[in-house]
Amino acid sequence: MQESPKYWKGIEELESSPEFIKNAFNEFDYLPVSESHGSSDATVAPRRDFLKLMGFGIAAATLASCETPVRKAIPYLNKPQEVDPGIANFYASSYFNGSEYNSVLVKTREGRPIKLEGNPNSPVTRGGLSARAQASVLSLYDQSRLQNFTIKGKAAERAQVDREIMTKLAGTTGRIAIVSPTIISPSTKRAIAAFAGRYANTEHVQYDANSQSGILRANGGVLPSFDFSKADIIVSLAADFLGTWISPVEYAAQYITNRKVSADKKTMSRHYQFEPYFSLTGSNADVRVPVKPSEMGAITVELYNAIVGGGTASPRVAKAANDLKAHRGRSLVVSGSNSAAEQTLVAAINAALGNVGASVNTATPSMLRQGDDARMLRLIDDMNRGTVGAVIFYHANPAYDHPQADKVKSGLAKVPLTISFNEKADETGSLCTYGCPDHHYLESWNDFEPRRGSLSLAQPAISPLFATRQAQDSLLTWAGSNQSYYNFLRENWRGVLGAGNFQAAWDKAVHDGVATGTASPAPTPQMAPAMSVDQAVAAIASAPKPSGTELVLYEKVAIGNGCDANNPWLQELPDPVSKATWGNYVAVPRKMAEANKWEQGDVLKVTANGKAIELPVLVQPGQPAGSVSIAIGYGREKAGKVGNKVGANAYPLATVRDNALVYMTGVTLEKTGATSPIAQTQTHHTIMDRKSVVQESTLAKYIENPKEVTEYDKIATPEGLEKPNKVSLWQDYEYKNHHWGMAIDLNSCIGCGSCVVGCQVENNVAVVGKQEVINRREMHWLRIDRYYSSDASKKDFATKGKLDTYAAMEDPSENPSVIFQPMLCQHCNHAPCETVCPVLATTHSSEGLNQMTYNRCVGTRYCANNCPYKVRRFNWFSYYSNEKFEDVNGHMFTDLGRMVLNPDVTVRARGVMEKCSFCVQRIQLGKLEAKKEKRRPMDGEVVTACAQSCPTQAIVFGDLRDPNSRVAQIWKREDGERAFKVIEAINAQPNITYLTKIRNVETKEVRNA
Repeated sequence: MQESPKYWKGIEELESSPEFIKNAFNEFDYLPVSESHGSSDATVAPRRDFLKLMGFGIAAATLASCETPVRKAIPYLNKPQEVDPGIANFYASSYFNGSEYNSVLVKTREGRPIKLEGNPNSPVTRGGLSARAQASVLSLYDQSRLQNFTIKGKAAERAQVDREIMTKLAGTTGRIAIVSPTIISPSTKRAIAAFAGRYANTEHVQYDANSQSGILRANGGVLPSFDFSKADIIVSLAADFLGTWISPVEYAAQYITNRKVSADKKTMSRHYQFEPYFSLTGSNADVRVPVKPSEMGAITVELYNAIVGGGTASPRVAKAANDLKAHRGRSLVVSGSNSAAEQTLVAAINAALGNVGASVNTATPSMLRQGDDARMLRLIDDMNRGTVGAVIFYHANPAYDHPQADKVKSGLAKVPLTISFNEKADETGSLCTYGCPDHHYLESWNDFEPRRGSLSLAQPAISPLFATRQAQDSLLTWAGSNQSYYNFLRENWRGVLGAGNFQAAWDKAVHDGVATGTASPAPTPQMAPAMSVDQAVAAIASAPKPSGTELVLYEKVAIGNGCDANNPWLQELPDPVSKATWGNYVAVPRKMAEANKWEQGDVLKVTANGKAIELPVLVQPGQPAGSVSIAIGYGREKAGKVGNKVGANAYPLATVRDNALVYMTGVTLEKTGATSPIAQTQTHHTIMDRKSVVQESTLAKYIENPKEVTEYDKIATPEGLEKPNKVSLWQDYEYKNHHWGMAIDLNSCIGCGSCVVGCQVENNVAVVGKQEVINRREMHWLRIDRYYSSDASKKDFATKGKLDTYAAMEDPSENPSVIFQPMLCQHCNHAPCETVCPVLATTHSSEGLNQMTYNRCVGTRYCANNCPYKVRRFNWFSYYSNEKFEDVNGHMFTDLGRMVLNPDVTVRARGVMEKCSFCVQRIQLGKLEAKKEKRRPMDGEVVTACAQSCPTQAIVFGDLRDPNSRVAQIWKREDGERAFKVIEAINAQPNITYLTKIRNVETKEVRNA
């Protein structure tokens, strides 16, 4: 049998810190304080609170938006035909924030968007959805959005703004620059071209805050599309392609295709990751090699020489090189570097391996990164020289997210005409004379081409909430056109859909949200030509090497480049690896922290390139020795009350070399003497016995005998060892109609967090803020536990003894392997919580659900104490009315913000316990819809929010009484092989089954704990 690994969850547990010991078995140490402005509703039934909150929602939404697309507001008595109270409508649209793309379905209730789901018709994102896309619906109701046109920060009439801008544009003598992040909308680019046709001195400058200009330069201005499903061997050189690199939802769906295993498919890809920080992608790799930032170029050269040049490689590279050569045409090498030299070598490696045309495709390139560092740097210099007559910012914020932000600010002061289309008066928009706020994307028409040949449309799901105007309409107006952007867009699509019966084809494209074809001209090299391989090798060799400690800047999965910093759902989403929320930090190796006597939370002064910021220390296993890492996207000054002053701005620490942004540099670290606690979510939850919480094995063992990869608990009986469910004091339930259950494949879960945010949106889960997370009171119904492993194993018992071995098993590897495990209410058939509730607030349904009746709950918290999985959440406060949460849960305090609430799920009151309900509202809807047609629900009609959002389909939900359902088939197929229940020995009999994680590594490479 497989030896059961021993895992640990965090530095606090590892070192048995006093704080951890104090709180490990005491969930409810802190007593709630009385609310500062006590509401008379404190003891009112939750349903009354729900109706009170939703009273405005229905009225305001219907006044603001009554049809889709909406032309004007109408009284609800004259409601549109397609809107019925209590019935959800879905409209296809597209999400793109300048760096991340998702094709989506927008769920609306009474005319207001409340939830996004992935569009299964999209060939790019395939029904998956990222955490950022899930959370973007909340930004629609953000009170910090500009609500009027402005002149020098003061509200102004749109007509006056238009007159002044057109007059000044006509008299502009210098260059006119339109600055934006990557734009993948063909029609938007044509609108910009129409503007440039009126003002011939116009230049469109695209830049990306997390730049990939290097890969564009190396490929002649074209970004190849990648297909990870066609690669048996994947080598990533610091490309976090599952988290933040280019198109993570698209890549995750491809990647997981070759990672799922079963009795019918005992093959999987092998993934090597070389990286200078612990990324989400690195945590999923079979083989992860930590590399100092300055050594990444040398690793690339070494890999190139081993594959193309016939040279030898060091042991850490040789295995990957040999596997690549053995899988020519079925492999893929990608790099996250912004160095054109490194990307040139990567392109040469893929060409030599025969991957071009298979896993690498230049005929249908990706459009998702088009930023040109050199052009942006040149524009900044020109602004400071006074040669730029006007600049228009379209969703660009270089006064915050560009390393030369100081030069951007000084340059703007020298530009006669400055205009911002940004939705907020952000760091850049507040410096502009004219504010012409764009609509939110859910209020807009638009089109997108994320990959050549794959188109999608965006349609308004609600009428504009404020007196804004779509940026494209502004450009067309200033260009002298009387045509609306909607008509302009339709005209452009005639070339895609054809003139014959265009209306029918257009209606179908709007309905489906996606279409096949292209609306963009053929890609032409617009950037500097690629350098030769020899030049690339020479450039890498001559690159300056930092002395001392090295810093690498990276992008977090939730906050990204900072444009979504004002979204509390994303701020409170734990980082997949560190599990930290609400701010960034300096991630340091444990040995460095010990050598410098740094404790977690100690504030360091980080100095690089003459700039300094202060951040707390976070001890991060897997961080390469001699290096530290810091996330960008924090330290906003004008994001809104949620995002302002959260963390520190790390962009100024980036450098410029060879006309490209470089995100690594040498730093000095100095302890300030201050402390700043880091809000982490995981080590609060002490699982009683990790022995049977997560399980793993190797592909070789799985191929040899699938029935030996999972260890099952047995208990002693008079008849010998038996499964725990053979001995019980309970009378088992009999499910005659439905029995809802779930299967979670640990091989497929990449830890991205989309399910966490999807659950939060669907179920009106409250945000609690940094201090409450520190107090162990986060409210997420679903969490993703991250487990590290150690190098020690039980094999050392004979030589080191049990006590020393167990002590060593608590010591983490310098490069630990990782398992992600979604943990939610297990809906146990023998639920320990149900037996201890004195008021029957938690009961078992006839369909296998562990139910919560909020009106009955009196807050004894016995159920939480008795839950071995620690998945119950207690409302210490009325998070929707207590003013201490107004800065973090602010949307619950305004009529506008409450429009995002799902009316099918009540808002819980103070003193009430809550937890996962298996989205019972979705179950009931599916049953009622099927009942109307006099049939049973079909598999796939009832899907929980977490399962629906997962880009890798790691979570499968359905009816176990339906033998044809996917979940029933998985339970049956994997029984006795990979299927296991968490903490099975206590015989709680969960309705959630997990599948053992399989790693494609040599047996000796497996790290036990």
